Parts: sequence; C-alpha cells; structure tokens
Amino acid sequence: MALQALSEIGITHQGTSKKADEFREMDLDLVVTVCDSAAEECPLWLGKGKRVHHSFPDPAVTGNMDDFRTVRDDIENVMIQLLQSFPEVQ
Repeated sequence: MALQALSEIGITHQGTSKKADEFREMDLDLVVTVCDSAAEECPLWLGKGKRVHHSFPDPAVTGNMDDFRTVRDDIENVMIQLLQSFPEVQ
C-alpha cells in the first residue's frame, strides 16, 4: 500500500532498504528519521550532519489506504518545512 500511495503522486520506488552504516562516511547536512523504532533503536547518529526525528503513525497498523495517503502527505509537508528551516541544505 505504501508503494501505491507513492505512485499516486508520481514517485516510483527503486532500490532497496539501506542500513545507517552505509551513510556514516558521507558528507550529509541533515539526517531525518521518521519511524519510532529508529528513534528508539538508533538514538545516536555517528555520521556527519544534524539528526532530526519526526514521528509519524505507522499506517500498516490499520492497513487502510487513506491512512497511507495521510501519512504520505504529512511526511511531505513536514519535510518541506524542515528543509526550509535548514538553509544550509537548500
């Protein structure tokens, strides 16, 4: 359902999930975590860049397509606001 919600706004998933370790040596300005397990299990970002966490409900809990769309749209809005507040990443 997540992939369907993304495809509705023109985003096609490509690739696979990656572990945080793959990015530690990259020169990043901002690292954003969005799931609560990431905030609880990975409270310390050891790589470059500022780490920010924003919690979103897991739409898979309900399995309702409207919940996937709501979370998708909420993530988009929060990320736009977040990026606008970090001029070094623009």
